[in-house]
Amino acid sequence: MTRPNVAPAVALPVSSRFLPVLPLLFIGSGCAALIYEIVWFQLVELVIGSSAVSLGVLLGTFMGGMCLGSLCLPRFVSPRAHPLRVYAVLEAGIGALGLLIVFGLPALGNLYSTIPAGGLPGIVLRGIFCGICLLLPTMLMGATLPAIARWVEATPTGVSWLGFFYGSNIAGAVIGCVLAGFYLLRVFDMLTATYVAAGVNATVALVAWLVAARAAHPAPARSTGVSLAAPAASVVYLTIGLSGVTALAAEVVWTRLLSLMLGATVYTFSLILAVVLVGLGLGSSAGAYLARIVRNPRSALGWCQLLLPVGMGWTAYMIARSLPYWPVNPSLSTHPWLSLQFDVMRCAWAILPATLLWGASFPLAIAAVAVPGADAGRLVARVYAANTVGGIAGAIGFSMIVIPAIGTQNAQRLMIAIAAAAGAILLWSQPGAAGAARNGARRVPVIAGMAVLAALLAVSVAAVPPGLIGYGRFLATYTSLPTFLFTGEGMNSSIAVSELANGYRNFHVSGKVEASSEPQDMRLQRLLGHLSALVQGDPRSVLVVGFGAGVTAGSFVLYPGIKRIVICELEPLIPRSVGPYFSKQNYDVLQDPRVELVYDDARHFILTTKEKFDVITSDPIHPWVRGAATLYTQEYLELARRHLNPGGVMTEWVPLYESHADAVKSEIATFFEAFPGGTVWANNEDGHGYDLVMLGQPGPTHIDVAAVSQRLADPANARIVSSLEEVGISSLFSLFGSYAGQRSDLAPWLKDAVINRDRNLKLQYIAGLENNSYDNASIFDEFTRYRRFPEDLFVASDDWKATLSGEAGLQRR
Repeated sequence: MTRPNVAPAVALPVSSRFLPVLPLLFIGSGCAALIYEIVWFQLVELVIGSSAVSLGVLLGTFMGGMCLGSLCLPRFVSPRAHPLRVYAVLEAGIGALGLLIVFGLPALGNLYSTIPAGGLPGIVLRGIFCGICLLLPTMLMGATLPAIARWVEATPTGVSWLGFFYGSNIAGAVIGCVLAGFYLLRVFDMLTATYVAAGVNATVALVAWLVAARAAHPAPARSTGVSLAAPAASVVYLTIGLSGVTALAAEVVWTRLLSLMLGATVYTFSLILAVVLVGLGLGSSAGAYLARIVRNPRSALGWCQLLLPVGMGWTAYMIARSLPYWPVNPSLSTHPWLSLQFDVMRCAWAILPATLLWGASFPLAIAAVAVPGADAGRLVARVYAANTVGGIAGAIGFSMIVIPAIGTQNAQRLMIAIAAAAGAILLWSQPGAAGAARNGARRVPVIAGMAVLAALLAVSVAAVPPGLIGYGRFLATYTSLPTFLFTGEGMNSSIAVSELANGYRNFHVSGKVEASSEPQDMRLQRLLGHLSALVQGDPRSVLVVGFGAGVTAGSFVLYPGIKRIVICELEPLIPRSVGPYFSKQNYDVLQDPRVELVYDDARHFILTTKEKFDVITSDPIHPWVRGAATLYTQEYLELARRHLNPGGVMTEWVPLYESHADAVKSEIATFFEAFPGGTVWANNEDGHGYDLVMLGQPGPTHIDVAAVSQRLADPANARIVSSLEEVGISSLFSLFGSYAGQRSDLAPWLKDAVINRDRNLKLQYIAGLENNSYDNASIFDEFTRYRRFPEDLFVASDDWKATLSGEAGLQRR
């Protein structure tokens, strides 16, 4: 192939005996970087929220910093500086900044929370906050590869080593991903994980510095560089940029679809990321080897892109038509780690082919523009920057725009088209040479044939099955499915509404039933609303976290004294698409003029609002879902308590099904840390434990039974009485008979409970391991052995208390 024109340059000698050490350094560097990435994402999400907008801004800042770092290094650091010393300084700086962030972020978060802003100003503010937190350390991360690239020559052998460095960095990232996601954060906390990452950085920096003392790096006679304005090189940058678009877009789309099938736990996300990184690392190593032996790396890069539609078509077929129907019943697993092993196999089977091709593309792109004697650092920086810019566009564009607009089916079709176009453009634009016209003519049928194949593959991409959105990992266990009245894919979630043969309706979110009109669920949703309002006494303002089917929020519509109902919902698609299907159960809550819908992460909303409420409650949100644990932390509950008016009430759902005793203990004990006078209320099914409601107030809770009775007897509140009777609550005895315990009673049972805090988010790791368990009956029997009649909770006559204790089966002290 014809190389771009370059100025004469002096080749840099390399101490080849030290080259094998560098991949080991990059393994450590990649390991630390992924630990930081996971920790920082969790830390920053606690402040700016975990909505698609927040995550888009966060991801854009993270990747943008790496892009800037790769471009700045060759511009501001002289080639005469010893590459290993530069690399050591970068690694030491990353470790220092990592420690600074984990300790300094809470202070910045407090400052951020004093500047409430919504809409576009809010997005800009989140971007500024992320930039302050992450820009400098991510720039240092992005500079490491260009820095070390100056240790090798821009020859096929040198470029091959660069590919191995890149592959080693990804191998380290796999280790960091697994270490953080499955061990450090599960067993310890974010602070410990940061210490480990900083320790790895320090070790890598020390080894690099010691090697630099033994390996000379003679300065070049004069500045070297490559003219990158040549059209041939520009097309390579365009191609690797488009490869970045499809790679990150695929990660967004496939993570979303695979999490439907595997369950949206923190382990699933770590597992998918690890498999993606394994594919990229293996592909990069293969590409590095090819860069050394092939005569035309540019053509090899083009073929990688042309073959990507085949890999993406394979993945699309596996996800939509094959894997969901494998005869797998997760509830039969004897241990959660066995399930995770099977999930690894399914992920690898589905996504490895395409990830191998993306991994091979990076070293081949470097080889395609490399010229002997050029500044390898500058060369790597520009290829890396092009790939990263494409990755930013793919991740943000597809998560925030493409998927909500056209769905995952058409998003995958678009990805196939982009990859095919990238390969065709690169192959068609091969540099001119003798016989170029004849060679060009030979390429036409090949490119046309691959274009036709890509078109056929795009057409064959199937839509996500409604049953997968509805029942996720349990789809294969259903012999028949209900009628799906609606399916849709929003910015944050995939949702569905189904109707059973008996007329009951279910609202599904991302592979699980989130709400329904079935008796046990209706009782729970109404209990969250009515129990909160009746215990408070005379609520005027209410905050409901999550819309669900609107039943919890709709319960407050019946109270004429309420003047304001704020519903904070993360997914914009849910209220307008789901609400009408449950209009009877939610009393047309969206039509009530007192209702205001706020589309934001609830934690972020409460953190930044100055408003206080009489009631704060939430529609059921499964704690094992990734990100939901932030709404069960001690800090969040204390934040909510500070946003209650005097006498206000906070209620929170605790599921017993799809859970484990350790998770339930954590949820209850953490609630009691924020609300020491809190109480537990049971929603049973056929006399067995189903789920719970936690209720707390800033001070001790005292329920004036006579006042509640008088209120329900008022004809103006007849609809409240009817609403309670519809779910089997026909008297105050059946309402308050659901009492299930308080802190003083449950203390022995909770003695080994893990408190879920912002610094550890342990609940998502505890609950995520046991989300396939159905031990609700035994869990309920376990803790109800400790409950006693609460003499001080109810303000009522002794006769009334005696009757309640008898009906509820509670022993009086």
